[in-house]
Amino acid sequence: MVANVIVDAAFLVSVLNHREANHRWAATESRRLPLPWKTCDAALSEAFHILTAHNAQRLASLLRRRALVCAFHSGQEIDNVVHLMVKYADVPMSFADACLVRMTELLTDAVVLTLDEHFRIYRRHGNKLIPCVMPN
Repeated sequence: MVANVIVDAAFLVSVLNHREANHRWAATESRRLPLPWKTCDAALSEAFHILTAHNAQRLASLLRRRALVCAFHSGQEIDNVVHLMVKYADVPMSFADACLVRMTELLTDAVVLTLDEHFRIYRRHGNKLIPCVMPN
């Protein structure tokens, strides 16, 4: 079993909004992988922006219950985050994605729950695949 489950905005939106195309997949994965999930402020900002008021309340509830926690401080890692964004500028890499990739470098036995195919391109520690769970 993985020790650290990292979630991106797209996963959060899919698991909380039953109208999303990948909701069923996200709901299944949410039951399979242990809480608390970890994310970054940038991914939370994206998810809150996309979700309707009702589903944003559900996201807030996950945070209040500590089922979802912000486990990254971009201010302390800004050089590494910006380095990743420069490295993957041709993809391009968002600030949130760079934070999540950096989280995989800092947390042991981490896996990213995502819908973003870019995580198949990104590398942690320069050349290592990022363990991801995403729909086929």
